[in-house]
Amino acid sequence: MLQSNPSPNKNESAKSDNRRIVAYCRVSTAMQGSGLSAQIRQVREHCKRNNLEGIEIYTDENQSGAKSSRPGLDKMMEEVRKGNISMVIVPSFSRLARSTTHLLKALDEFKMHNCSFVSLSEALDTDTAAGKMAFTVLAAVSQLERELIIERVRVGLANARAQGKQIGRKKTRPSDLIRKLHKAGYKYREISRVAGVSHGSISRELKELRKEEMQAFAKTLSIEETKPPEKKETVFEEKSEPEKIPKLW
Repeated sequence: MLQSNPSPNKNESAKSDNRRIVAYCRVSTAMQGSGLSAQIRQVREHCKRNNLEGIEIYTDENQSGAKSSRPGLDKMMEEVRKGNISMVIVPSFSRLARSTTHLLKALDEFKMHNCSFVSLSEALDTDTAAGKMAFTVLAAVSQLERELIIERVRVGLANARAQGKQIGRKKTRPSDLIRKLHKAGYKYREISRVAGVSHGSISRELKELRKEEMQAFAKTLSIEETKPPEKKETVFEEKSEPEKIPKLW
């Protein structure tokens, strides 16, 4: 009787893969050397329990999590993009990513290059069903976070405009001069030379001018449409003498 071979263990598959298994550890300041040692020890213990040998550990010391670009992280991600890494292990999410959005971006890259991801503190493994579900939840939370940020920005901008505050950078180009030269028939090159601005600044100013003219035109049409029709008074012509009716008989 033939016996079916059991499905290979994920760790056995990882070891048989020609690609490497790596880990990433980070501390914010050079004074946290013991913290870096603790993270490395945590990773090594995990690897020992799961019979994972020859693990290469990328580290960043004195590197803030707010930075999306770090020497050790950049080297590791470069190897991931080359397809040389089959698994990335981190002590926790916070060691790898600065935000949910940053974490999801990294997870997307791992998935794109067929690289699994393991976070020890959160007990997340993207190769498991629970890990895939957690990834979906994180993606939903990140989307909600983005939408809330957009909504807050919109409300803030509307509030600033209502208070008469200027939105965006203050204009430094000589708007009046550009408009006068344009109306006088000067070409872009001549306006640029006289006003001392780039063609892009001239284009933006004239675009703003056209927008203002269209708004003024639309406002005029709106006023004309809402204006009540003029009432015509009936004028009765006065006659000094009564009209004589001719006799018919």
